[in-house]
Amino acid sequence: MVELRREDGVMESVATAGGRPWLRGGDAVLAAGLIMVAVQLVWKAGLVNRTYFRQDDFMFLARGLENGFTWDYLMRVDYGHLMPGAFAIHWALGRLGVHNDVLAHVLTLGLQAAAGLALLRLLWVLFGPRPAILVPFGFALVTPMTISGLSWWAVVAETLPFQIALPMALASHVLCVRTGRLRHAVAAAAWTAFGMVFFVKAPFIPVLAFVLTVGWLGGARRLLRVWALYLAVLVPYAVLFLHQLLTTVQLTRQTSPISLPSAEVAAKSVWTLLTGSLIPTALGGPWHWQPIGEDYALAATPAPLMWASLAVAVAAVAVSVRLRRRAWLAWVMLLGYFLLADVAPIMLGRIELLGPDLSGYELRYLSSTAMVVAIVIGLAFIPVAGEPEPWLRPIGPLRMAWAPLAAVVAVSSVWSVAAYADRPLGRNVKSYVETAESALARMPAGTVVLDAYVPEKVAFPLFFYDYARHSKVVDPAARHRVTWTRRLAGPISVPRMFDAQGRLRPVRLTGTTIPAGAACRPVGGTEVRFPIPAPPAGGEQVVQISYLNGEATTLEVRMGLARTSVPAGANLGITYATLDGGGPELALRTVGGGTTCVGEIRVGVPAADETAAAVPPQPVER
Repeated sequence: MVELRREDGVMESVATAGGRPWLRGGDAVLAAGLIMVAVQLVWKAGLVNRTYFRQDDFMFLARGLENGFTWDYLMRVDYGHLMPGAFAIHWALGRLGVHNDVLAHVLTLGLQAAAGLALLRLLWVLFGPRPAILVPFGFALVTPMTISGLSWWAVVAETLPFQIALPMALASHVLCVRTGRLRHAVAAAAWTAFGMVFFVKAPFIPVLAFVLTVGWLGGARRLLRVWALYLAVLVPYAVLFLHQLLTTVQLTRQTSPISLPSAEVAAKSVWTLLTGSLIPTALGGPWHWQPIGEDYALAATPAPLMWASLAVAVAAVAVSVRLRRRAWLAWVMLLGYFLLADVAPIMLGRIELLGPDLSGYELRYLSSTAMVVAIVIGLAFIPVAGEPEPWLRPIGPLRMAWAPLAAVVAVSSVWSVAAYADRPLGRNVKSYVETAESALARMPAGTVVLDAYVPEKVAFPLFFYDYARHSKVVDPAARHRVTWTRRLAGPISVPRMFDAQGRLRPVRLTGTTIPAGAACRPVGGTEVRFPIPAPPAGGEQVVQISYLNGEATTLEVRMGLARTSVPAGANLGITYATLDGGGPELALRTVGGGTTCVGEIRVGVPAADETAAAVPPQPVER
């Protein structure tokens, strides 16, 4: 026989034989859930292990190394994101090896496992240990909605702790409603606070709890102490967030802008994010990806599949509303969360920077929403434990109609994830960074290295400014003995520069040469002008001057309206001057007396000399 017992507010089925329990009904479900988590980790480990730090990861690691573990460091709002927990992780990770991607991968998989177990607990508590909960649980484990976020360390450190906090808080809230024990409410509030330490969407957890209570749990009015407790957590957070948002100075030297897009842009962004990202990925899409560099991609759902997904979603919603009591409220809860937690933050600033197309197909904005979708699927199709009269009408032949759809979604999800993984991911960026680190380690102490920007595949200078320079990306802890310089100035013996593969080579100016004559040309206190064969159009130009001095002197270098002074040492040598501007001729004179004899002069832009020996000879392959 099968009987039901209530333990701590949770319905539990127990199979008995001869009056004695021989198998708890939930044991098989629990075992299946644990196996699913393990299989998911093995599957996703293949992708995670191929990723590496990217873009703002390098900025966050550098900032962690630059700052102490202080309030100002932790409470900085980064373009609308208050995430002291994530900053704490970056701070610690930088001190445990700087670019320790192995540790980052272990943390990623550990957090992913914890998020899966937390969702399993919520589904178990909410619906009871019935096999049906494995369907929404399986969706959350395989959906491609989370894949792009899982391949980006900064997103992992921000969203995965939230994906643990959300189901844990809701599970504790459900237990609080069913048992009336305040300790469960305290646990729910604590988990909400934990989520808010990492992610700005965490304040919506109590909103989900409220809808869940009104729709399926009952007793919302008798939970006044619980709602007051939640408000005691939310209000201070809201005040702190707004204060930090309006006062934090961004890399642009401005505070975070708060602006609303036009109605047309807003509508297009919402429609794209809903129909091009959320709905297709909920059904196993997007099936096709638009690469952004080598290590990331946006959803690129083909139009026919987008419309097919929309039709399937409408049909699924219609069937659930026809059969399941209050299924409509589940879908309204998902839509409300999507608009408030996913769309609203984008509208308050990022849409102006990214545009509706780029933001609409950016799945990292939806990665944490997979948890909510799984919960809503359960509420729309599975009776809550102890729920009276959950069905509006008999299910009949539709009882197993979900099986083929679930199979198609699962296969499509695996296909989409495999399509995402079919790219270099972090291999080339890791090769560049590790090659550059190896090159710095081989340089003699005092070697001058031009601190230029890294390639865009590593970090975009347009977004990260000084944090996209080599000194911040490949040597943020300043462990190497080289001398970094952003402008070549004065006598330098063989300055170095990174090539496209991360190797160090001597600097060579790409531009024009003013050749030396039969003998060097004397330059004294009166300005001597040298016509430039191919005058530069403008911008920052470097001048390399070969000279022969009897004693050290100072040279004033002028090109057009730009001028600067640089030292020139005794004997034979080379000095550099960097000017902002251009002109048809270069003018030199000595400052403070003395004479120098000038030979070959080069004017141009610094570049790594591809004809010279590289250090190391070969890049680090990955």
